[in-house]
Amino acid sequence: MANKPLWVVKLGGSLLGSAELPQWLALLAKHSKGQVVIVPGGGVFADAVRMAQNLSQVNDTLAHQLALLAMDQYGLLLAGMQPGLVTAASELEIAERGWQHQTMVWLPSRMVMADATVEQSWQVSSDSLSAWLANKLAADHLLLIKSVDLSPYQQTHAGVAKRLISDGVLDERFLDGIAGQPYQTSVLNKADSAAFNLGLSAERLQAQALLI
Repeated sequence: MANKPLWVVKLGGSLLGSAELPQWLALLAKHSKGQVVIVPGGGVFADAVRMAQNLSQVNDTLAHQLALLAMDQYGLLLAGMQPGLVTAASELEIAERGWQHQTMVWLPSRMVMADATVEQSWQVSSDSLSAWLANKLAADHLLLIKSVDLSPYQQTHAGVAKRLISDGVLDERFLDGIAGQPYQTSVLNKADSAAFNLGLSAERLQAQALLI
């Protein structure tokens, strides 16, 4: 994968049940050629962890581990929805899938639990973990697909990321995750998949996405 631009694409859990999610999965499976690693959100599985924590009063460290497993579950679900996708749970598996020109869905629990530097709290969501993975893989693009209407942010230049964080669109640690990184970070609405019907394109991303 070293000679090809690598895209880390986070698909939010809020997309589950939408008409757009299968479109994104089919699009990424078709055009990836080993260049895309999909990061799953937590969605309904993470919601179940929050409920279980409230009922059990376990600490955030354990809840963080359960939330990572929730991302694994959503990732397995995404791979099951689209035959062209495979899962990857380690850097070696990601490299192998890339060499095989396959589109990967990352199952994060093994890699993240092995890194004691990752904050174990609800402030670190799948958004920040997508940045963590992009950093580890030296990705060229980090793209987050959201269900939120992004039009109110399009005219915001300086401080757009802080607005997204204050509005709850991105998690509180996301800026720390992308600080100093050379890759392009972008956010798209779930309805914008048509921009990539002809393939992955940094130029079309530049024209349509909200750049951070």
